[in-house]
Amino acid sequence: MVERACWIVGEHRLERRFFINSIPAQARRFAEAVRGHWGIENKLHWRLDVLFREDACRIRKGNAPAILTAIRNLCMNLFEQKPSKLRLSKQRRKAAWNDDYRAKVVFG
Repeated sequence: MVERACWIVGEHRLERRFFINSIPAQARRFAEAVRGHWGIENKLHWRLDVLFREDACRIRKGNAPAILTAIRNLCMNLFEQKPSKLRLSKQRRKAAWNDDYRAKVVFG
């Protein structure tokens, strides 16, 4: 169990989260694992929201949301595999406008 005390809009809240894991009962190691997990989650969701505008997407019916999520994740993974000095937002824009660059990103 992880307890977190926080202030939200002037109101004190105590949140409790429960985890199932195989980490030995060492508080410091468990806390690092939890923080590390949320750090990765926050970074991923920030990138999906800011670079791919996932939260602004109006597609909500059927399989389309899951398909678009898979495509966004695939694109992000392809850009991460191709070494570049450009920011991800610029790589994305360049791939949208340049067929040769897009082919290099997709096919390596």
